[in-house]
Amino acid sequence: MAETTTIQDLVNPQVMADMISAKITSKIAVTPFAKVDTTLQGVPGDTITVPQYSYIGDAVDVAEGVKADTVKLQTSTTTVKIKKAMKAVELTDESVLSGYGNPVGEANAQLALSIAAKIDNDCMEALQGATLVYDGTAAAIKYSGVVDAIDVFNEEINSDKVMFINPKQMATLRKDADFISADKYQAGVAVTGEIGKIANTRVVASRKVPSIEYEKDNSNGTIEIVADTTTETATKKHLATIQPHCATALIVGDKVKAAAAAYYACPIVKLNEDSETEDDVPALTIYRKRNINVETERKPRNRSTEITADEFYVAALTNEAKVVLAKFKK
Repeated sequence: MAETTTIQDLVNPQVMADMISAKITSKIAVTPFAKVDTTLQGVPGDTITVPQYSYIGDAVDVAEGVKADTVKLQTSTTTVKIKKAMKAVELTDESVLSGYGNPVGEANAQLALSIAAKIDNDCMEALQGATLVYDGTAAAIKYSGVVDAIDVFNEEINSDKVMFINPKQMATLRKDADFISADKYQAGVAVTGEIGKIANTRVVASRKVPSIEYEKDNSNGTIEIVADTTTETATKKHLATIQPHCATALIVGDKVKAAAAAYYACPIVKLNEDSETEDDVPALTIYRKRNINVETERKPRNRSTEITADEFYVAALTNEAKVVLAKFKK
């Protein structure tokens, strides 16, 4: 008996979900250092409370028979809420059955890239909230600046770290005599996207690293943030135009001005457990409520299939002591 290939055979939600999930893992730049937490999978609730404990201090000498003083274990908490990232495409039967190339495979790739980019954006946004900051805006990125930024960690024992830079900083860094290109490493030591090392810190280039060019100033700002329905001018800009280049959260109606010194905000992240404090809480955690989910909806009247992919997650800075935000002149 002859068998007919149907559109449902080519657009299989379960198969697509597995493929997209695998592609997302390879496309997220933070995978080597971000912990993926699945605590909320399969259980009620969409909120995570992350405790951060302060060091109780070094032990002290206590004489024989003398009662040791007690200290209070100090803690602070960070609360994060799960959100949904989603994207949809629509494929006609003609494009699937007779279209050039592989439309279904391309849909998989595009959906994976879209969700991966959103997770990457959220991870970089979380890292930009670091409380440890090095102000090196007086000069472009260089060995001495990176060393000074690392010193902000105030560590006794050097730990494995990664620094994210904007691709436009690569040429300057590669010309630095102290930069070691990744192609000179022994095999098997590089992390994903690593271009080299400087000051014993791995370097990864990412377009997600922002260039900060504006600062919020509602009193003296010369540029007003306007609604998307308003045409942009030299003094009126949309939020999407300015926000990626402003370190402060903005809303429509706010005013900004050119920053005194434009700079790149480069996060430096400790990768491993802190050997001094045995702190194993990662710098960044991706809390995942549900793995990638793909659904399809058939539209018989126009012979097309709508494919939607979503992921429920949140990216959070879970250990402020493991991230330094290094600012270098643009």
